[in-house]
Formats: sequence, C-alpha cells, structure tokens
Amino acid sequence: MSVAVQYSIGGKTASAIASSIEEGARSGRLLPDAPLPTVRKLAKDLHLSPTTVAAAYRLLKTRGVLRTDGRRGTRLAPRPPLATPGFPRVPRHLRNLADGNPDQALLPSWKRAIRTLPPRSRVYGGDGARAGLLHLARAEMESESIPAENLTVVGGAMDGLERVLEAHLKPADRVAVEDPGYVAVLDLLSALGLQAEPVRVDDFGMRPEGLAKALESGAACCVMTPRAQNPTGACFDKRRVRELKRVLEAHPKVLLIEDDHAGPVAGAEALTLVDARLERWAVLRSVSKSLGPDLRLAFLAGDGLTVARVEGRRALGAGWVSHVLQTIVEAVLRQRETPALLLEARRVYAERRERLLKALAQKGLKAHGRSGLNVWVPVAAEASVVAHLAADGWAVRPGERYRLRSPPAIRITVATLRGFEVETLAEDVLEAVSSGAGRGVVA
Repeated sequence: MSVAVQYSIGGKTASAIASSIEEGARSGRLLPDAPLPTVRKLAKDLHLSPTTVAAAYRLLKTRGVLRTDGRRGTRLAPRPPLATPGFPRVPRHLRNLADGNPDQALLPSWKRAIRTLPPRSRVYGGDGARAGLLHLARAEMESESIPAENLTVVGGAMDGLERVLEAHLKPADRVAVEDPGYVAVLDLLSALGLQAEPVRVDDFGMRPEGLAKALESGAACCVMTPRAQNPTGACFDKRRVRELKRVLEAHPKVLLIEDDHAGPVAGAEALTLVDARLERWAVLRSVSKSLGPDLRLAFLAGDGLTVARVEGRRALGAGWVSHVLQTIVEAVLRQRETPALLLEARRVYAERRERLLKALAQKGLKAHGRSGLNVWVPVAAEASVVAHLAADGWAVRPGERYRLRSPPAIRITVATLRGFEVETLAEDVLEAVSSGAGRGVVA
C-alpha cells in the first residue's frame, strides 16, 4: 500500500497537500522519519501536476516538516515542528525516573517572594528587565569569568536559544550540536529549518576533533552545554575548555551558544568558552532547575549585537518577560536562605547521581553522569531494556530521541532517587541489559 493511500494524503493545491501531510503527522498516523511518495508518484495518485506536489513538499521543507535524505528520498522529519505525540505519560504505578524534573523538596519556597509583588499591574513602557534582577545575574556571571556587560532576560533557556538562532541564522544553515543531545534543541533546529550537524560527546562535552570537522564543513553555529549536559551529564573541565577554544580560534565568526540550563545546582564548576576572540556568542542560564520549572526565566549574556537583536525582535512580539515573574525570581534569589538551599540541592543531586553510578559500576555496567540530574547508561537494545524495567516498576527514557548517530542508551533521572532504591534499581538494570538483545553492554 502506498504511503499516500495509507495516510490519506490529499488535496488539490500545494497548501492543501501540505496541510494533509501535517495533519497526518500531528495525529500520529504519519510517524517521524516515515517515507513519503516521490513527487511523480503522489502527483499521479492525486491526479495533479508534479509541479503542485513539488511546491507542497518545498513548503513543508521550509517549515522543517519534511527533509530530503539522499537515496532514502523525501521523509517526514524525525522531529517535525508540530504538536505530535511526544514521550508517553508515565503511568502512575511506575516509579518515575524518566521526566528529568528537579526534586520539588529541594526548590526554594515562593511564599514570601509573592508578598513582594506590587499591588497593581505594570503598564506599557519602561525597561524590559528589572535592574535589580540583572544586577544579581551580572554579579554571578562575572564572578565566573562570563562577560555580562550585555545582559537581558528571556522566557527560559529554549526561548533564549530560539531568539539567538533566529537573530543570526537562516533556514538550511548548519548547526553543530551535541550527540547525544537535548531533545528540545534538536526539535527546535528542525522547526527552524536548520540542519543539525552531530558532534560526539564524551564525559567532558563535545569532542574537539568532532567540532573541528563540523566547523570546517560549514557549520555556522555550535550549541553546547558546559555542565549538566542532558542526557549524559557531561561537563567541561579546564583541559577540554582549552581544546575547544583552540578549535573556535580558527573560526572566529562562528556563533557560539552555551546552554547552562542547570546553573548553580549542576554539580560542577561554571566554565565558559567565551573570550574576546569570538565575534558572536551567547550564554544562557535558566532558573528552572534551581528555582523551579514554572519560573520560565533565563538570563542571556552575549555580544552587544546579539543581545540587541534579541531585545529588538522581542519588542515586536512578547514585548518583555512578565515583571510579576521577574519580581518573584529576584525576591527568591535575595532570600537569606536561598544560597544555602542551592548548595544543598547541588550536594544532594551529586550524591544521588554518584550512588547510582557506583552501584552500576560494581555490577560491571558502564554509565555516565559527571554532573546534572541524569545518568546515561549504554545498552544494546533500548526498547527491550525500557520494557523490562517497566515490568520491574521503573520508568526510564529510551535514548533514541536524544541521539543522531551515537549508540543506544537509556536515560535515568536521579533527582528524586532515594538511597534505599539504588541497589534494587542497579540490580534491575543489570538484569534488563543482560537479558536477550540487551546483552553486550556489560563492561
């Protein structure tokens, strides 16, 4: 049966055909990376000219819904920019080690912060960011050798990433990304019509030789996570910073974006690749992992032009990040007990992560997680391992959507993992990877 018949692609115009394909993707009838008919085949099925079908495909490629993949033909993008079925909801009967959330018990309280809100709503005009909030962020970043003369507030790390990418890149530009890397980053690139150029990651971040190859082949931008890399937990050390800086020195016009999404609870020192030799750069620091995911706010430091473009474009749309939100974040950061709470969260996350890594290592299982809230466990067959663990009562994430070319693995979120659970979990992981197709990842 042809894909056109199976997924009921229809329409008499290019826009109608495009809408039909998007609907198939949105509903889940047309799966990510599914092949589509050739232009001539679909034109014949729909009794239309090839020109009309080609126009529909061209439109969807521009939107990031379709991609042309050499001999594999035209296919739905692996991550189309549509509200398609994502990761399934974790059933209530399973212990949730899949969702990547911080531990709510380790988040500062907003109760007193809310009392600082003004009695009336802010009106149009005035500054987009609270001066006091910028002062706090600037002082923290500059103490870590991150230039913060040009600083603004955005609606979370992904909002900032999208705005920086759109400020400098155009569809079809290539972006060097971590492999494995954060799902939302890969999805965003697809939605913007940008091409992801995968660069392998080890425990210290992007491999320098991989980055050099990507930049030499024409990548206009690189997106990196300096610590708490999702999903592997990789983080820079000083040696890797020196190596990556040498690569970037040969490509001073490349746009560098650092996504420091976990900030003070990452469990590793803040290191940056930014220096005076880079023309275009941005460092994003979110408060979602440290203060709570519902506080959708991040700080964006960058070169003057990048920050000006982000602020200028935002002024035409959202205008500013809610001052109610900014006020709460500033008040929480100024609370006397907040620094100690953040240090405690950093300590607890590190302890939980290291306990699981140690338990897995004692059973001969290779795993990664130098920082952050997750542990990355290489496996031979993701689906069978995930299913086996679900049968044992654990929900973990298969690594497929995080990977481009890197080998299979599963992601285990350790943020809420209790000490009494570690040994049982490690034993169940060993059993899962040692059964059937899972065999072969024991060190």
